[in-house]
Amino acid sequence: MKISEGMLARLEKTRERYHETGELLSRPEVISDQARFKALSKENSDLQPVCECYETYLLHKGQFEECAELLSAEEDAEMRAMLKDELEELRETLDKDVENLKISLLPKDPDEDNNVIIEIRGGAGGDEAALFGTELMKMYRHFADRNRWKVEEINMNYTELGGAKELTFMIAGKGAYGKLKFESGVHRVQRVPETESQGRIHTSTVTVAVLPEAEDVEVTINENDLKIDTYRSGGAGGQHVNKTESAIRMTHLPTGIVVECQDERSQIKNREKAMKVLKSRLYDYYRSQADKEYSETRRAQVGTGDRSERIRTYNFPQGRVTDHRIGLTLYSLDKFMLGEMDEMIAALQIALQNKLLETIE
Repeated sequence: MKISEGMLARLEKTRERYHETGELLSRPEVISDQARFKALSKENSDLQPVCECYETYLLHKGQFEECAELLSAEEDAEMRAMLKDELEELRETLDKDVENLKISLLPKDPDEDNNVIIEIRGGAGGDEAALFGTELMKMYRHFADRNRWKVEEINMNYTELGGAKELTFMIAGKGAYGKLKFESGVHRVQRVPETESQGRIHTSTVTVAVLPEAEDVEVTINENDLKIDTYRSGGAGGQHVNKTESAIRMTHLPTGIVVECQDERSQIKNREKAMKVLKSRLYDYYRSQADKEYSETRRAQVGTGDRSERIRTYNFPQGRVTDHRIGLTLYSLDKFMLGEMDEMIAALQIALQNKLLETIE
């Protein structure tokens, strides 16, 4: 029921800043400054849930103290019994208030609401791994459709059999990164490939990288740091091959990051898409470099930070999907592959929240 002095000081400071930003938003000089008004509006909106939880806690705390005072002065046995029941109810309410306060104080991922760029590559297992990579993309497409998000292809590089060499695409929608950030890592599949004549189960892996889309204000790229090459794009089996050099290969010289885009027939559109991916990769690169402590903490929480880590297994013979970070197994693989991923994602979000709650005093 009680909160620590450190937490109380933090809440008081938050409430003070909430009222300060609210006052600033009413000033003409702030209203006329769009950038500042937008930043303060967002800050005020982020602080509001914390302050509302805190006000509720203070209200119930006052009621509890008043009830306790009445109980200490009451001599009538029947009234004392009623006051004791009310005091116990208020104690339980305050316990819930403190839990809600802790949740409201959890640090919010600044990229939570961003669009997301997903990169899928076939790993161990050759053609079977590549083919499963395309199935993972279909799974994410289904999930996007269920959330009414838009999918935009960026660089679709297939094998001769139609498997994933490298598939890069964006899912645009509010909260896309917040839900799909847990997909970053190595996905393992166990099944009998169509090409397997003796019915043996093969194990293959696919690597999934998940990046928040970086907005223009977050990443600045010097044109002198870029090496841009053009080439002719082509598809599997020689189909849909462009006769003009519309494909783009963009290299960021300081970091060595390379981005390719050949999905559009227009060189200008391919360049725009490549730049979008490059900005997101650079944003992810610089963020991890500047905040290694946060990255390490995040990895320790639910293992979502390390892309070399095996995070999930899809076992087709048994119809199950298992997430190794939280030890959750769902026996609904067919539905999961059709984008019904909400139960798994919710469990991962709760696991992360519970780990973070341990850090709140």
